[in-house]
Amino acid sequence: MKSRLAKIAFIGTHGVGKTTLCYGLAARLKRRDVALDIVNEVARRCPLPINSETTAAAQRWILHTQIAEETVAMARYPVVLCDRSALDNYVYYLLAAGSDPTLDRLVEDWLKSYELLVHVPLLKTPQPDGVRAADPEFQRLVAARLEAELAARGVDCLRLDAARSELWLDEVEDVVLALLSPPQLSLI
Repeated sequence: MKSRLAKIAFIGTHGVGKTTLCYGLAARLKRRDVALDIVNEVARRCPLPINSETTAAAQRWILHTQIAEETVAMARYPVVLCDRSALDNYVYYLLAAGSDPTLDRLVEDWLKSYELLVHVPLLKTPQPDGVRAADPEFQRLVAARLEAELAARGVDCLRLDAARSELWLDEVEDVVLALLSPPQLSLI
């Protein structure tokens, strides 16, 4: 399948299934011969504190690393799937340190580089994985701040329905395939 260039990011608080969806979509697209790369969640590799103990420096590292990895992936592949977006990363910064006008402008501009944002809703409390916070209150705090940022910025995204989680991958695949399909010429 010859596809258009596209960068797609899964957004939402930690522990909601973004990684599972990202890899599931990648497997389905690969079966259709779509050349793609995945930008994994960079927070897991951050050498500084993350979660509720994070610092402004840690979140700047995460945000800039995310953008750098997306830049490299887009230079090499026509389709890039991101297990998070720059906005998700900035939300953790906002919770840790408050607003930063320079980073705010960077994130605002970078949001334009995504062809599609897929919002994964909060369904359950996070499971301990040794890295991300298992505190449900912190998870809800991140989810609420992300919702506020999406609303304040007027960001359009594909919002997955929490009541239909068993159909999420099918829904995302349908939307992405339509997005990647070459435009059809109208016949008279």
